[in-house]
Amino acid sequence: MTDRRPHGALAVALHYEKHDGGAPRVVASGRGPIGEKIIETAKASGVPLQSNPSLAAALAEVEIGTEIPIELYKAVAEVLMFILRMSGKVH
Repeated sequence: MTDRRPHGALAVALHYEKHDGGAPRVVASGRGPIGEKIIETAKASGVPLQSNPSLAAALAEVEIGTEIPIELYKAVAEVLMFILRMSGKVH
């Protein structure tokens, strides 16, 4: 998730493994130069990006390494579907 604002990009990276059985985890979060680095790394790795400022702000409050809270499941599920569509795994 990304949020580009005048004071720097806010970016949050999630990790999800279907076979783990848990919820997605926040694996990186930052604003400004750190946010830009997260975005740059994702692009270089071919990771799809989605801009969702309000979701990025909510996820930025989650501690790194922690599963997302249940309140964000629906919004994150929509992001995961976007990623699956972008990768051609779902039509």
